[in-house]
Amino acid sequence: MTKDAIKRPEWVPDTAGEAEGFTTNVMSGIKSRHDGMPGSPSGTSVYTGGARRRELSLDEYVDGVLSGDRAVLARAITLVESNAERHQDLAQEMLMRLLPHAGKTIRVGITGVPGAGKSSLIETLGLRLCSDGHKLAVLAVDPSSSVTGGSILGDKTRMEQLSRNRCAYIRPSPSGGVLGGVARKSRETMIVCESAGFDVILVETVGVGQSEVTVRSMVDLFMLMQIAGAGDELQGIKKGVMERSDLIVVNKADGDNKLRAEAARVDYQRILHFLQPSTEGWRTQALACSAYTGDGVAELWAVVEEFRLNTTASGVFEKRRQQQNLDWMHSMVSEQLKRKFYNHPNVRMNIPLVEEMIVKGRLSPTRAATLLLALDESTEARVLRF
Repeated sequence: MTKDAIKRPEWVPDTAGEAEGFTTNVMSGIKSRHDGMPGSPSGTSVYTGGARRRELSLDEYVDGVLSGDRAVLARAITLVESNAERHQDLAQEMLMRLLPHAGKTIRVGITGVPGAGKSSLIETLGLRLCSDGHKLAVLAVDPSSSVTGGSILGDKTRMEQLSRNRCAYIRPSPSGGVLGGVARKSRETMIVCESAGFDVILVETVGVGQSEVTVRSMVDLFMLMQIAGAGDELQGIKKGVMERSDLIVVNKADGDNKLRAEAARVDYQRILHFLQPSTEGWRTQALACSAYTGDGVAELWAVVEEFRLNTTASGVFEKRRQQQNLDWMHSMVSEQLKRKFYNHPNVRMNIPLVEEMIVKGRLSPTRAATLLLALDESTEARVLRF
């Protein structure tokens, strides 16, 4: 390689010489179809990308998911999450055929303040569940940037051992700015995973505080993770998310922090006496555990199993599932009405003008909304005049 062909990364000083010890260089890309591996085809044509992946049929999606094919499972979830109109009809037909095979699971939502160790606890708990013969699906909702709209989707990196376990499946999804960090299609994704044979579904949410109660409408048991030093009793009572919790877990109960974590657990248990239980017939409990050492994790899952037995026997479990399906329908109606409204030709044509009038102070937001809603009812093209 000639000296002119060598490129240095941007962090290397411009004045650095060849003897400065910077061994990293940026290589020029390959301009042929040869990928450097033995037996690969060679040529001078510029590589323009791989072959387009073949579209699967409805039968292939359904059969692949029911057989536990992970490649098809991943594509089925991508189909469900797609906003493209050409994918939505196929996704709904697939879900209708998978629905009879779903529902035989325990769905656990896990939320908590950032840094509480949600991913670490899920890995420790997940490895234990897999060793006990369970099949685990983890739906990790990752926060989306309000600036760029992107998400890191790095939860599988935090769950390195669990991601390699054949009995576990981890699917990170962007929150997309949805309240509470619950992905819009998380409910459909759970149906797909349950149909593929997973009997435990863990939903890890963004963990942003009081708005996190949204996850309550899609799981059986709602688990709130806390850490020692998160506030006194009065502060705990003020947190609305605690009123929706079926189980409170104080993590990082190990080493020098063990006594503080146990003291925090006692405080939260005392707080729960002032709050109405989230689930009828179930008294919310507070536990302490360590995702690092595994202490208390077995006891945690024992409480989850006790919750399932009690609520199933009382009929609350099935009643909650039925109510969640009704809530799901209403939320889908609201979402589709909103999409239909903003896709209306008159609305799309007039929104820039209405926004300009609001910015200039010539139109109130309430009046603007009324005018736009009236446009949605019109079948003829209309341009607002101010």
